[in-house]
Amino acid sequence: MNENKTGQTKADKKKARKELKNHKRFLRIFRFLHGAYRVILRFFYPFKRYGQKKPYNDGTYIFVCNHLSWFDVFPCALATSKPVHFICKKEILNKKIGKMVVDFCQCITVSRDGSDIGALMQSVKYIKKGENLAIFPEGTRNKTDEIFLPFKGGAATISIMTKTPIVPVVIAKRSKIFRKNHVYYGQPLEFSDYYGKKLTKEDYEACDDLLKEKMLEMYYEVNEAANAKKRKKK
Repeated sequence: MNENKTGQTKADKKKARKELKNHKRFLRIFRFLHGAYRVILRFFYPFKRYGQKKPYNDGTYIFVCNHLSWFDVFPCALATSKPVHFICKKEILNKKIGKMVVDFCQCITVSRDGSDIGALMQSVKYIKKGENLAIFPEGTRNKTDEIFLPFKGGAATISIMTKTPIVPVVIAKRSKIFRKNHVYYGQPLEFSDYYGKKLTKEDYEACDDLLKEKMLEMYYEVNEAANAKKRKKK
């Protein structure tokens, strides 16, 4: 095994170069999506921001959002000018275009039961590099009349492990072409009382429940604000 003075093998250096190349490509794609939305897509799928209106550029965050349509990625991606890695279900890899999106956008795929240690480690790796995550805790698009589908665990676990704040994001309605939607960006939520402690499954579930309660509050608030504007126009 050939090593240089830093202890790196040729394979390590090759892997590092590939990761750097992929990361630069991801940054270009991320900037392109930002530009594409502002120049073109915002006319087709416009939305109004509530809550914090400035980009979350002052640190690393985990954006947690409800899931109603494919266009939900835009409110999360546009929440910051920094890179955002989306966590998505593994089934997306079954389709060629899905596999391509995962590769180009450096998404993290997880199994439906959430028991994917590799995905957890990859999430931690991105956060340590100062990059953001985006999670849809419902696990799939909500096509029911319920406000939210049952939340799957994971967001609180990553947040506590990495001491990273969660930004709750709530989309009022399913996006439709040419119809303005309403998106509420919440204040960062930290589970600092749990940092550095040995936690049980129940502890993590309690944090996930707290997050869901906060997002429910935001859901009612953003819909009330949107309906109030409609009443004023009448």
